[in-house]
Amino acid sequence: MTITALDSAALSRRALFRGGSLLAAGAALSGLPFGRALLAHDVSEAWPNVAAMANRYVSERKVANMFLTFGWGRESHAHTVGGGTLSLARPTPVDEDSLFRIYSMSKPITGMATMILIDEGRLALDQPLHDILPAFRDMQVLVDPEGPLEDTVAAERPITIRQLLTHTAGLGYQIINKGPLLDAYNQAGLVGGRVSRMPIPGFPPVTPAPGLAAFADRLAELPLIHQPATKWSYSCSIDLLGRVIEVASGMAFEAFLRQRIFEPCGMTSTWMQVPQSEAARLTDNYGIIAGNAFPIDPGVNSIFLDPPEVPAGGGGLVSSPRDYDRFLRMLLGYGTIDRVRVMGQEAVRVGTSDLLPATVDTTGSWMEGQGHGAGGRAVGQSFGWGGAAGTLAAVDYGLKLRSTLFTQYMPSEAYPVRDEFLAAMEADMVAMRAKKAA
Repeated sequence: MTITALDSAALSRRALFRGGSLLAAGAALSGLPFGRALLAHDVSEAWPNVAAMANRYVSERKVANMFLTFGWGRESHAHTVGGGTLSLARPTPVDEDSLFRIYSMSKPITGMATMILIDEGRLALDQPLHDILPAFRDMQVLVDPEGPLEDTVAAERPITIRQLLTHTAGLGYQIINKGPLLDAYNQAGLVGGRVSRMPIPGFPPVTPAPGLAAFADRLAELPLIHQPATKWSYSCSIDLLGRVIEVASGMAFEAFLRQRIFEPCGMTSTWMQVPQSEAARLTDNYGIIAGNAFPIDPGVNSIFLDPPEVPAGGGGLVSSPRDYDRFLRMLLGYGTIDRVRVMGQEAVRVGTSDLLPATVDTTGSWMEGQGHGAGGRAVGQSFGWGGAAGTLAAVDYGLKLRSTLFTQYMPSEAYPVRDEFLAAMEADMVAMRAKKAA
């Protein structure tokens, strides 16, 4: 089964970091002298409120695991808080090498892959998409996003790479569309990720398009829901960028990610398809119904052990806390990690900044009062995104802090984890600042 309403519109409504309040709480914390205590791998004592939140969710069996990482600056390893097990039924503890479905946390990775090609001159930020994929030259736009597919007007401007990176191209999404366009996306197999081998009541099965090229071609045949560069609307644009990357680079999308990001970053546990030899590390994913957790994708028989029909840059990756922290450390190092140059410094600076077109109206959207960079939210000096199964990751350049939260349940708004995490982290950082001032 593919991602549908399980990845609902509420997933990303909350800011990853309430930039102003956290910066006020954490000013100058990057230089805080933790002493030898910080050398310990588990740093629950330094983050007592975060640890209490994670331990409560696990001890009450609301989730099988809640594992968080915090890394300051370019230090070579992140420190951990929380824990749990791979499954409510399996006693194996989670650690930094356990595997989690990161879903939309794939988006910043695809965004940075795009920035690499922009930095190399093989793409341009404001280049028309039809230069790369000619089928998108003459797009139509629905008069009513929920209305008949025949009731359209011509697009007033071309879709650009910037718009794809920032969800402002006017494209739809299987998890956002309604009415005839949703039916058309389902019939065309325009899905953004996978959930389970098992049928889930209320969600009809959808056969994904046979590959990225077919995904892009079928998408080009359907109308947009908004005029390009006018509104922010969560979309399949990052999935489409996978095909753009293929054409611009001359490499298969997955191969490009591996060669240009995963291998130089030392990310050895990030895949679209988890090798069978690594299945024992894969967590179970749960559906939350009336406060109870039911397994919808057991790790030992996960759909992510199969090759994906469409390698979805917007929601298709499985990764580990160690790997994703390495990606964040590369971003915090402005493109370098362990003295290896992965991306150009300017490519990272631009990619993690607010790239929203000036003509875009964010009123009433998840981005109101915020910014959006290359595949992730940009607020103040922070950049990051979350995933449909409850995961969260961000870098904060002001605090020189990189952080992740890993758990596995859907839909993520079933529990107020994001709000509780932000409140707990803020409380702990206030205490750290007070301790430093004492």
